[in-house]
Amino acid sequence: TGMPSLGLFSDEGGQFLGGHAMSADHRQKTLAALNALWQGEPIRRTRASDDHATLYGRRLAIHLMVQPRVARSFMADPLTSESGFLPRFLISEPPSTIGARMHANAGHDRVAIDAFNLRLAEILERPLPMDPETRELEPRTLALTPEARALLIRFSDAIEAAQAPGGDLANVTGYASKAAEQAARIAGVLTLWRDLDAEAVAPADIADGIALAKFHLGEAKRLSEAATVSAEIEAAEALRRWLLESWAEPEVMVRDVVQFGPGKLRESPKARKALKLLEGHGWLVPPKPGTVVRGAARKEAWRIVRAGGDVV
Repeated sequence: TGMPSLGLFSDEGGQFLGGHAMSADHRQKTLAALNALWQGEPIRRTRASDDHATLYGRRLAIHLMVQPRVARSFMADPLTSESGFLPRFLISEPPSTIGARMHANAGHDRVAIDAFNLRLAEILERPLPMDPETRELEPRTLALTPEARALLIRFSDAIEAAQAPGGDLANVTGYASKAAEQAARIAGVLTLWRDLDAEAVAPADIADGIALAKFHLGEAKRLSEAATVSAEIEAAEALRRWLLESWAEPEVMVRDVVQFGPGKLRESPKARKALKLLEGHGWLVPPKPGTVVRGAARKEAWRIVRAGGDVV
């Protein structure tokens, strides 16, 4: 009660991502609220009893661990990236250690762990900078040295250029646009971890912050692209099974899928993309334009390839 900063930490993040707050009816509102907390905006709460409260200077930190399948499904939702929610996270998927978790390799560097715990305890014991009456956080400004600022500007400009059409980061502009800010945040944490009374971020810390931000940006690019491809393949597979198991006609058109197909393909662009993907893998064959399908010449239709490669 009355704490100005909170943490949402879970190694079962799937419960959060798949919970009530992230359902289709509530997801957009939840993402907007969490984005506002990340930015340090005032928290406004109105209850049915007409009680109204506004809290200033609060902060929320989130750390979620989720299974790859759950994460990819969440990342494939355009709303999570277009809303700016996922780009606010430092995302990574370390390689699996399954098959190499031998007892002989389970040693721990107790000296390093003890030193880490001691430093963390020292930081947590330091009183928070806040107004004693409102309990509003009042953090001081941590400046950048001129050299550190120059490094950050060069990094920011390079990332901006890579977001241009055809650039390496053109498909992940949401993540890339926040990379410089993330680098500065990381550098600030590294600076204060070493010295809570530091007045400015040094070039070495901003360089480390940039290195870590670049790593997480690379992970976000890799995983978001994989999530998109995975979602497209999953939709195409659902369509393939529906065509083979539930659709009796020898040909199929986009409007057939939109009207009768899998629920996730009830929009023409999604249906057409899935049909094209199946065509590319040989499950559908496009007839010649003007071919009569169900009593009329069609500009766009596909013949279905059944078991054994037979075209019906």
